[in-house]
Amino acid sequence: MTTRPPARVRIHEERGVFVVVASGDFDADERDLLLSAWDEAGERNLPVTVLDLSGVTFGDSSFLDSLLRARHRHLTGGRRLVLAGPLHHGVELLLTVTGTLPHFETAISITDALRNNTST
Repeated sequence: MTTRPPARVRIHEERGVFVVVASGDFDADERDLLLSAWDEAGERNLPVTVLDLSGVTFGDSSFLDSLLRARHRHLTGGRRLVLAGPLHHGVELLLTVTGTLPHFETAISITDALRNNTST
């Protein structure tokens, strides 16, 4: 039996950008981890949120739903959401097959996302 990597979400502010670092496997059981991050992003109301997905090894439909909710909340709040990779194959496949990848602003890495989106 294989053990799934536990889902983790860390948040911090870096150079005027709200950063969410997600890692591990995400399904319905971990949905609240990301939803809490979106609540915090809304409270901080910074112009850009970067979501580092490079450590996410699996995401199901509930994971996709939380990404789409984040996108909607950011757009309606006049803020930007940037997904940073590199994306694990399964995550990229989920976003590609569902046709949602083109609806997200993306960066090849967290470093690239921060370099191009800092307010300093």
